[in-house]
Amino acid sequence: MNTPSVDAVGVASNQAPPAAMNLRTIAAQCASGTCPTVYDSGRGTIVVQGYLVSGDHAGVTLPDGEQLVEIPVELLVNAARSLS
Repeated sequence: MNTPSVDAVGVASNQAPPAAMNLRTIAAQCASGTCPTVYDSGRGTIVVQGYLVSGDHAGVTLPDGEQLVEIPVELLVNAARSLS
């Protein structure tokens, strides 16, 4: 049985790409938006902008299409406050 391949955003190649996201900033570490930020995707999910951490460096095996992202704890606390 053939398993569909998965592209860089985690979409199986035999499926239509997901609808474009309209990101809304929930919490950020700076005003310019070019630093760690937490966004609401508008699709019931959260998108995180931060610093990439390799799976090898962290001792984690990542499946295709996933990456580790490091962000400050304070950013998550601020994001949680703005969502509640």
